[in-house]
Amino acid sequence: MRENKSFFRDIYALIPLLFSGFLCIALIFLLWQKSTSDPAFITTLSGVTTIFISISGFLAAIIMVYLASAAAGLKNTRNTVIDTLSKYTQKMHNFRSIVELLLRSKMWLPGLNEYIDDEFAGLTFFEVKEFYKGKSKLAIEFLQESHHYEDTEQLYLELKSLLMTNPKDKKIPDNIRYPKVYDKEIVAKWLEHKCGSGLWYYFGYKYGSFKESLDFNSVFERHQEKIMTLANSIDGEAFEDSSFNEVFLAKLGEYMSNEVIPKLFQFQDKTDKKMPGIIRYLYGIFLCLVLTGVLLPLAFLLLSLPIITLIISYAFVVSIIFFIATSFYQFVIREINS
Repeated sequence: MRENKSFFRDIYALIPLLFSGFLCIALIFLLWQKSTSDPAFITTLSGVTTIFISISGFLAAIIMVYLASAAAGLKNTRNTVIDTLSKYTQKMHNFRSIVELLLRSKMWLPGLNEYIDDEFAGLTFFEVKEFYKGKSKLAIEFLQESHHYEDTEQLYLELKSLLMTNPKDKKIPDNIRYPKVYDKEIVAKWLEHKCGSGLWYYFGYKYGSFKESLDFNSVFERHQEKIMTLANSIDGEAFEDSSFNEVFLAKLGEYMSNEVIPKLFQFQDKTDKKMPGIIRYLYGIFLCLVLTGVLLPLAFLLLSLPIITLIISYAFVVSIIFFIATSFYQFVIREINS
């Protein structure tokens, strides 16, 4: 049903273009007939050439000024978005540094690291979460196996996923990468699977069930201090009075999964946006006006080209004005709703 609506909407959008094309052809035919049957008409057409160039140039100038101001506005908006994206990227860098310290700490049950990194080497958190797609036999085997780590292996895999920079990565590198801009695919995966929320679940919502298997006090004291410094760099107000404990870890996970990762994805999406359709639309009209309404009649005057050149110029410009009149409102509505 939606495909049918989209098809009819596209056909409807083509109607002004089709009518403008028919009008252009009809005008060329009528003006040519008039000029061949009435030689005085050629003098009339030539006489209004200067006025015609002025009208076309005036319209083109208005569009050019609008395009220049729109481009400046887009540039300012884009710079603002890039600055904001850089701030959230740095927040993500700091969070991943915290994750790295937690992942390589001694808070995990003995043997968990080797169990995941060796026995299930190549298994990712994303594959486990997407086991129903049947793309990873290892994920299905992992879910079917009886584990002896009080279900903390899920949190371990989740934290590992946050140290990856590509959803196709199978293991975290020895030297963690902190890219200038995160790959959009990995951010989309973090967002889709609420990566980071595991800290809130294990250290907050269900901490009573996991406090015997997640000994955060085993994190080295110097690392605890570094983690708190990094957390305050992420958001000094949110973590101002926090201490390194289960409440802080739960709050950190909730903050990252609900605030930072969604914003990171949002601002990445804004920087990836193409030029607005209305800019392309107006530039196309501007180009046609300059070529057919200014340059073509100027060439007729300067090079003494055949009268058909002037007829084509008149017909095209009239058709362009007709196209603007019949399509602009419809185009703006489509842009607003897109």
